[in-house]
Amino acid sequence: MRVIVADDSALLREGIAGLLERQGHEVVAQAAGADELLAVVAHHAAAGVDVVITDVRMPPDYTDDGLRAALRIRADHPAIGILVVSQYVAPEYAHQLFGPEGGPPGTLGGLGYLLKDRVARVADFLRSLAVVAAGGVVIDPDVATRLLHRTSPRLAALTPREFEVLELMARGLSNAAIAEQLHLSAGAVSKHVAGVFAKLQLGPDQDNRRVRAVLEFLSAQN
Repeated sequence: MRVIVADDSALLREGIAGLLERQGHEVVAQAAGADELLAVVAHHAAAGVDVVITDVRMPPDYTDDGLRAALRIRADHPAIGILVVSQYVAPEYAHQLFGPEGGPPGTLGGLGYLLKDRVARVADFLRSLAVVAAGGVVIDPDVATRLLHRTSPRLAALTPREFEVLELMARGLSNAAIAEQLHLSAGAVSKHVAGVFAKLQLGPDQDNRRVRAVLEFLSAQN
């Protein structure tokens, strides 16, 4: 996996880079600010970049510079996966990042939003990175919980169990992992997932229904 790491904290940036390199991944560049991130992505994109890992608050303004850079990368290089890390639970950032804009299913890189506390949990972080690199979607459970409290009428038809399943889908879990976590059979999970798809009007003729269900969940959080 070829990765670019951006964070204004040299300690965290080097720590993530070192961890990834020990796992056999290639850190092709690092950046300490949003402008530098855009420059290194533009320089390395032609050679191939699988995932960009970026903080939200970075120079030059220390507001949402990293997020705006991520959105720009998403627009200019849609095949590159984006994993945003933040110290803050900020559902509005997730809503912007996971909005409905984009190209046809299968042409976009994966997306993730993790809190920095979860980055410190190495196994969780590496699993989330792998999901994003494979084109999947990962939402930190704390962010997902905040979003659940702002449920739209469109999602109100979901049962509590279907909500639970959809939240775990948003965290990047497979059906097998959801079954294990909820102590359900594989068949029961498949039934709940089918219920989510049906109530979100995602028919079998639509590509990448799992990602679309998560995006529907997030884009409804207005």
